[in-house]
Amino acid sequence: MDDIIDLTEQQLNAENISRSVILPSCGAVAMFIGTTRDNFDGKKVVKLEYEAYETMAKKKMKEICQEIRSKWKLGRIAIIHRLGEVPITEASVVIAISSPHRKEALEAVNEAIYALKAKVPIWKKEIYENHDSAWKQNQECAWSNGSKEKVFIKTS
Repeated sequence: MDDIIDLTEQQLNAENISRSVILPSCGAVAMFIGTTRDNFDGKKVVKLEYEAYETMAKKKMKEICQEIRSKWKLGRIAIIHRLGEVPITEASVVIAISSPHRKEALEAVNEAIYALKAKVPIWKKEIYENHDSAWKQNQECAWSNGSKEKVFIKTS
């Protein structure tokens, strides 16, 4: 089954992504939509910026699809991540997975988002109201050694 993997600077359309995984043989579609929130740790966030090592990121996203397919009977998988600027309330990532039954789809989506955060070389920079910014590292990242989130702050 062909999985849908993409990195794009375009606004993500969750409805279209959801439709892309629907199959007649599947009775469930589970989704995760990660959106930009306007705050972090008491600071006002005005937008996020994402960068990726695109070739490696797509390779790792395909590996995640293979890993979750080995655990559950699934229909289609879509993992789409946005790059560049992502304004407040807009989606930065959408994962949609279809399966014959809801349990498999829900479990697969949960595993997919954690694996994406842990394994895929995509970096997030938060831009704050005062024009400071901070590159954020996911706690799930293999290179974080299980420590608390590391923050690298660049001031204007």
